Amino acid sequence: MTPPRRIALIGNSLPRRCGIATFTTDLQRAISNSGPNLQTSVVAMTDRDQTYDYPASVALQIKDDTLEEYVGAAAFLNAGRFDIVCLQHEFGIFGGEAGAHILELLSRLTMPIVTTLHTVLEKPTPIQRTMMERIVEASAKVVVMADKARELLHSVYRVPHEKIEVIAHGIPDFPFVAPDAAKARLGFSGRSVILTFGLLSPSKGIEVMIDAMPTILKRRLDAVYVVLGATHPNLVRDQGEAYRESLTARVHELGVEDHVVFLDQFVDQATLLEFISMCDVYVTPYLNEAQMTSGTLAYSFGLGKPVVSTPYWHARELLADGRGVLVSFGDAPGIGNAIAELLTDDPRRQLMRERAYAASRSMTWERTAERYMTVFEHAGQGHRLKLIARAAPDTIAPRSPAAAPDMRLEHFLSMCDDTGLFQHAVHSVPDRAHGYCVDDNARALLLACALNEPGERPISDALTARFAAFVQHAWNPDTGRFRNFMGFNRTWLEDSGSADSHGRTLWALGECTRNDASPSRRRWARTLFAQALPAVESFRSPRASAFTLLGLDAYCAVVPGDRRAQHIRRVLAERLLSGLASVETPDWQWFEEGLAYDNARLPQALIVTGLATQTPVYVDAGLRSLRWLMTQQTTSAGHFRPVGTAGFGELRKPPHAFDQQPLEATATIAACLAARRADHDAGWKTTAARVFSWFLGSNDLSVALADPETGSCRDGLHPDRANENCGGESVVSYLLALAEIRQLARVNVNPTNPVALRAIGA
Repeated sequence: MTPPRRIALIGNSLPRRCGIATFTTDLQRAISNSGPNLQTSVVAMTDRDQTYDYPASVALQIKDDTLEEYVGAAAFLNAGRFDIVCLQHEFGIFGGEAGAHILELLSRLTMPIVTTLHTVLEKPTPIQRTMMERIVEASAKVVVMADKARELLHSVYRVPHEKIEVIAHGIPDFPFVAPDAAKARLGFSGRSVILTFGLLSPSKGIEVMIDAMPTILKRRLDAVYVVLGATHPNLVRDQGEAYRESLTARVHELGVEDHVVFLDQFVDQATLLEFISMCDVYVTPYLNEAQMTSGTLAYSFGLGKPVVSTPYWHARELLADGRGVLVSFGDAPGIGNAIAELLTDDPRRQLMRERAYAASRSMTWERTAERYMTVFEHAGQGHRLKLIARAAPDTIAPRSPAAAPDMRLEHFLSMCDDTGLFQHAVHSVPDRAHGYCVDDNARALLLACALNEPGERPISDALTARFAAFVQHAWNPDTGRFRNFMGFNRTWLEDSGSADSHGRTLWALGECTRNDASPSRRRWARTLFAQALPAVESFRSPRASAFTLLGLDAYCAVVPGDRRAQHIRRVLAERLLSGLASVETPDWQWFEEGLAYDNARLPQALIVTGLATQTPVYVDAGLRSLRWLMTQQTTSAGHFRPVGTAGFGELRKPPHAFDQQPLEATATIAACLAARRADHDAGWKTTAARVFSWFLGSNDLSVALADPETGSCRDGLHPDRANENCGGESVVSYLLALAEIRQLARVNVNPTNPVALRAIGA
């Protein structure tokens, strides 16, 4: 592959005043200097009614609210035969709702796109989610600057790990120097200097730092807090200088006028580095946890400055292991004490400087450009493969679905350690970097229960106990919720997981209450289920309701006298029914305005609940919605096509074909078998077998996802290939589906026989 030589960057550009402009300009310069014969150009976004004296590196500008200019920019880039386009994405810099205008440009480009995501939202609005997913879909690779962003892209937006690259925010390669000389040049000799720089806005928490000054001055009378930066242009446009004036008033109110200096400037890089060089402590007292990256933090850290910060996401990662000090949000006394301790402890401050400087050497712009060039090269390779993928089908031949494969657990067992089931794999090798989650260990517990059926080889008691122990450890009695994500070091990454993960864990506990081989573990599951159940009444996620209803189906069969459980089952079923009634039309017979993941679990939950409670309206709604869903998941050629992840969040649109994931096939098989119980239509059995054949190669690419010899399963289908990684969710999904199909093949179903009915997917 010939390395890319013509590279275009889309984003803001200096002299526009904002962090994206600084980043885009620095990245363009670094890439341009990274090798011979490289040509780089910037397509600059220009905000409303503004004009800028752009440098020669800006080849074109787009007025952010003018749609035609996005279309023209695409034509310009295509005609210029650029090898790569590198988009700098932030919702606020493009026109349209949630920046939707940028899609008009991206959708017309003929070269691969690499997108740097400067913000990844944990709780996006529907339109923000849709925008993010479409941009990711259009991109050959996405770059983020923190591991937290990578985690959110995968867990919230279901972006495959192999599509994501983590490249730290670049920094200037500046020498490690003492602050005294710079202090003398800038007029701060003899002072202990605390610095914040960047565009001023209320989210920066400057007022909290001002409130901390009296605490600092009790121990360092020579301390001065320098606030370097102009007010954010958007704030000036909307409110004038009211925010800066409020900060000045606060300084006077506290009587610290001689110890706080405001420098209302947007400085060039050389001046900025001089100011950073002179400070003794750098502080970022930001108020919002969801700050995915901070250029000001990266620059100060890269110059070897001791940093005191609130624990927003970027700071939490960068300042770990003693490389800085983290203080709670809005805690003025805490920030004051932390800074005072550093200013009065020279050895500690020097050690922190050395650690920060040493840790930051991999972040220099030279190294950053090298990593971007590697990503660009890989993106170019993937782009070419996509163009020829249909002419080079996968070498794994489809397997005939006539007979159900044997139950082989080799890969599943390799994905487990003494903690539980790993989330992810690199090809077939467990990926320790991303640890574990209760979602997958709950699924593993479901599998252990499913393999207790006659004719299967049960999972060992020791391994089943391990999954149960993971679920028990996930329970947080302080919140009444289950945690979800755990690092490889067995450290929980959150106090409470999502509503969906809570519901799925209840489902596993319900099945364990009914089907676990160990009487003691059945009693444990029953007790924990009852403790964790009340939380679901406050949930509003349809899937959390569905998962919980599946667990209640098993739990209530064992504990029929639990009136609270019976009440909650009715409440959740009514919620699903109401959701369907409020959205359903003749052309859209569904519970939500869009299709997402694990779709078939919603009708399945209504069907099994209706059967158990003898409520025909639930059964009818479940069957009706499942029949409609199957029309959306069946191609004109007659094979199964699960709802693709690229369409998640779209409103009342036909599902996208890709990416296809095993989870959907497994859910659909279980729902079809539940439907067969309800209306005794043998066609559901045929449909379930057809869906299972998706794993074996009856799909859009004629590619087998499952390997029956090892029991492994690839993570899904991309438009041009299978995802070669075989993670925990995928292997358990395949094995659960296989267990149901094998039971179906063995059992001659008698509609009045509850044991047989349960064996085929009740």
